[in-house]
Amino acid sequence: MLELNGVHTYYGNIQALKGISLEIRSGEIITLIGANGAGKSTTLMSICGVVPPQAGEIRFRGEPIHGLIPNRIVSLGICQVPEGRHIFPQLTVQENLDLGAFLRTDKAEIRRDLDYVFSLFPILEERRHQPGGTLSGGEQQMLAMSRALMARPQLLLLDEPSMGLAPLIIRQIFEIIRKINQEQDTTIFLVEQNANQALRIAHRGYVIENGRITLTDTADRLLSNPEVQKAYLGM
Repeated sequence: MLELNGVHTYYGNIQALKGISLEIRSGEIITLIGANGAGKSTTLMSICGVVPPQAGEIRFRGEPIHGLIPNRIVSLGICQVPEGRHIFPQLTVQENLDLGAFLRTDKAEIRRDLDYVFSLFPILEERRHQPGGTLSGGEQQMLAMSRALMARPQLLLLDEPSMGLAPLIIRQIFEIIRKINQEQDTTIFLVEQNANQALRIAHRGYVIENGRITLTDTADRLLSNPEVQKAYLGM
């Protein structure tokens, strides 16, 4: 579904990605793990066109997208839940969700998807007329994920969905990610510092260090890899 081939991305004169290559197959949950500043978020920003790569190529379903602007990439079926949620705090829960479906015109299907996200996160239905900024951190993460789902993405990019959340909410969020993948047939690219939880729901994983992919394997093998255990699993 998605291929990155030799992608180099810069912030000014600082090179964040140094020729990374990876692939995501339809129906998978793929996780990218690494330390702070390793290039995880930049990888997602490069895919979305927010920080376009200066070399290499990104292909979605075989077609190049690395020269496209972000809204065009969204229209193709790629949607990102950014680190830190970035909901619209002054708008209600319902209004945030409506914005997720902004590019769509299929009203009956939009209503079906709204019912689906409310089934995933019943608390959002209870608070649909409440300003997003009054929600807890966990509820805002639920809203950010739901807003992305309202775009009905083929590929959902999740950037640190567990950041700043209580352990009970983290477990709930990861179970919902698995559920979305299975029930909606949504392919998911998950960037996470919580490597243990991420690898437990993923099919495959990549390790990124200093802007380079250093390791890739099935999630089960990465979980049992001594180097991964020492560096990212606290074992």
